Amino acid sequence: SLHDALPICRRILRRRREIEMRTRDLLATKLLPASLVVACVASAGCTVGPNYKKPVASVPPTYRGLTDEEAAKNVAASQGDQKWWEVYQDQQLQELIRTAVKQNYDVRIAGTRILAAEAQLGITRADQYPNVSGGASLVDQRQERTPATPPLEAGFGAVNVSAGWELDFWGKFRRATEAARANLVSTEWSQREVVSTLVANVASAYFQLRALDLSLEISKRTLSSRQESLRLTQVLANGGSTSLLDVRQAEQLVYTAAAEIPTLEQQIEQQENLISILLGENPEIGRAHV
Repeated sequence: SLHDALPICRRILRRRREIEMRTRDLLATKLLPASLVVACVASAGCTVGPNYKKPVASVPPTYRGLTDEEAAKNVAASQGDQKWWEVYQDQQLQELIRTAVKQNYDVRIAGTRILAAEAQLGITRADQYPNVSGGASLVDQRQERTPATPPLEAGFGAVNVSAGWELDFWGKFRRATEAARANLVSTEWSQREVVSTLVANVASAYFQLRALDLSLEISKRTLSSRQESLRLTQVLANGGSTSLLDVRQAEQLVYTAAAEIPTLEQQIEQQENLISILLGENPEIGRAHV
């Protein structure tokens, strides 16, 4: 009868549900971890694009101009590999270079770019990991008493949390991380290039300034000598021992020597201004650093 068949049907449905639940648990405990392992292994082996290969550079084994003995001993090292304080022994020049490396604006900008590249690398690398975000809100609502309703005060809050993880199956994030890391290395070498260029510019400007100082000193000595020669020539001309032509020639030599001094002083001032700019400072009157 129908009354007797209902318990049998219920038992069959209950048994079917038990079988479905066991099958679901089996898939969750056995197949899901295996699928994750397969996905991780596959993602580790699948990357977009070829791997980076360092290009081959054709460089000579030794420098030109070396003897066979020097080439065998490898005693002639590149000057570019030496420290600047080992190359430049002048104490004042070393102090100028140290100040320039600390205060020069181009070096500061290059250092800031390194910090930006490091931050970008961290942001790019973070895409490979799961991300979790959350938020919370709290609302406090009050209503004044009205003739029809009593005062009302209510408060409620809400909290939401979300998480997500995009599997890097094709290596998109890993390639992006490699590119960001390569950009960081390139930025660091660019900063080294800026420092090397700055050191070379400061040293060159310093040596040119010293050469101008020496030229100015020689010009002043020359002017003093020619002024003395003019005085002697005038004495001889007054005594009738020489002609007026010799006096005019001596005067011309004095004028020529005197005209060189303002030009040298102007060049020295320009060179001092250049050194001040390389030091990251405003040009000042006088020689504050050199």
